[in-house]
Amino acid sequence: MEQYKEEFIQFMVESKVLKFGDFTLKSGRKSPFFMNAGAYVTGSQLSRLGQYYARAIHAHYGEDFDVLFGPAYKGIPLSVATVIAFSQLYGKDIKYCSNRKEAKDHGDAGILLGSPIKDGDRVVIIEDVTTSGKSIEETFPIIKAQGNVEIKGLIVSLNRMERGKGNKSALEEIKDLYGFEANAIVSMADVVEYLYNRECQGQVVIDDTIKGAIDAYYQQYGVH
Repeated sequence: MEQYKEEFIQFMVESKVLKFGDFTLKSGRKSPFFMNAGAYVTGSQLSRLGQYYARAIHAHYGEDFDVLFGPAYKGIPLSVATVIAFSQLYGKDIKYCSNRKEAKDHGDAGILLGSPIKDGDRVVIIEDVTTSGKSIEETFPIIKAQGNVEIKGLIVSLNRMERGKGNKSALEEIKDLYGFEANAIVSMADVVEYLYNRECQGQVVIDDTIKGAIDAYYQQYGVH
């Protein structure tokens, strides 16, 4: 596993973004792990987060794109932090763009903030995590309405590796439905491989009990 992925897994645990225990998800599923990207709140956390996203985007999509689109609301700080990091790490200026939940009719009018998207632009979409693909349903038509735009792909921080609406993962379903790549900084398989019986901040966060619960969860909800 690449070093930046190992560092990112540690970073998620240290930031209390990725937790293990007993959680009820919005979908109603009982899960032994929970991710809350809203727990990244400090300047140093957002700076590091942007760097991990930038590395993953560079690994999957190179520098061959123009705009990083972060759907409102969580995607707004993600896109801003990541274009800053991309400039610092790779010396390439990528524009950021986000949507407004409500179109603005004065001043900087319209549904978009940041850089407008125009014909010929190549776009990467950035999100925290995708469970059902619902946000892409809303985001895809907004981007496509801006002109002859190529969507290069989607990047999320964690691939939960569970079934979406059918028998495929949410990221696989996005690829099938919309025709663009969907990738993550790390997958839950990476997380389990790295953290199982390993101390992180002085404690083992995935011991035999948690590992058993995760295995059972994927027996029920995983992609088979």
